[in-house]
Amino acid sequence: MAIWNLGSINADMIYALPHMPTAGETLAATGLEQYLGGKGANMSVAAARAGSHVCHLGAVGPEGVWAVTRLLEYGVDTRHIAQLDVPTGHAIIAVDPTGENQIILFPGANREISEDQIGAALSAASAGDILVMQNETNMQAEAAQMGRDLGLKVAYAAAPFDAAAVQAVLPYLDYLFLNEVEAEQLRGATGKTPEALGVADVIVTLGAKGARHYDTAAGTTHDVAAHSVVPVDTTGAGDTFTGYVLSGLDRGLPMAQALAQANRAAALMVTRKGTADVIPDLKEVQDARF
Repeated sequence: MAIWNLGSINADMIYALPHMPTAGETLAATGLEQYLGGKGANMSVAAARAGSHVCHLGAVGPEGVWAVTRLLEYGVDTRHIAQLDVPTGHAIIAVDPTGENQIILFPGANREISEDQIGAALSAASAGDILVMQNETNMQAEAAQMGRDLGLKVAYAAAPFDAAAVQAVLPYLDYLFLNEVEAEQLRGATGKTPEALGVADVIVTLGAKGARHYDTAAGTTHDVAAHSVVPVDTTGAGDTFTGYVLSGLDRGLPMAQALAQANRAAALMVTRKGTADVIPDLKEVQDARF
C-alpha cells in the first residue's frame, strides 16, 4: 500500500547566538546550520526510512528545489510537490549557549496548496492507503473528507495544536496522534476524553513515559514504555514516532508492534542533533540496543 502525506516542507535555519537579542539589538551569529524540516517532511522521511512507499503532497517556492531533492534522496515520492511563486516555508531558530531558543516560523508555500492539487494526487491512491496530515498546511479538512470518500485510512497529528483545526477533521479520522498537553487541550475544547472522540485509534505520546493507545472499538488502552536514553535534541521525535507508527500499520504490523517499533525509532532520534536529516532507518532501529 502507500502513505499519502499532506505535509509541510520547511527550511530550518538555526543561528547560534552569544545570547538572546533584546528589543532593537543587532547581534552577529557565531554559526549557521540549515536542515530540512517541517512536521510534514519529517513524517514523510520517517515513514519512507521505515520501509513504506510515501507520496508527499506539498509545495515549495522557487528557492525550495533543494528540499524536494533531499526528500527524494531519502526515498520519498515527490511527484505531488508543487513549485509555487511563493517563498518556501522556513523557520528562523536562534539558539544561545544554554540551549534556549526563539523561533520565527513563516508558513509560505505550505499554506498555498490547492484543492485541485490534492484531488489530482489522491486520484492515484487506492482504498486502504493511509492519508496523514498535520496542522502546518491549509486544506486539511477538505483532504480528510476526500480521503474518507476514497476509502483511505485518515490520520491526523494534532500539532501545532489548534482545537478548531482538530475538530474540523475529527469526523473523518481513523487515527489521531496527540501529545499529553494537546490531549488535555482538546478535552478542554470538546469536553471529551481521548476514548470518547469517535476516532477508532487515538495515540497519546507521553514524553519520557512512552505512549498510550486507546482502541475505542475494543474499549481498551495499551501503554508502551519509553526507552532510557540521554537526549541530545528532541526536535522531530514526535514526527518520527508518528511516521514509524503509520509505516508499521501500512506494512501490516499489529498496532502494538507498530507502536513498539516507533518508540525505538523516537528514542534513537533524540540521541542525534537535527531533524529530518538524522531520522534513523529501519535497520538502525532494529539493531539499536537500549
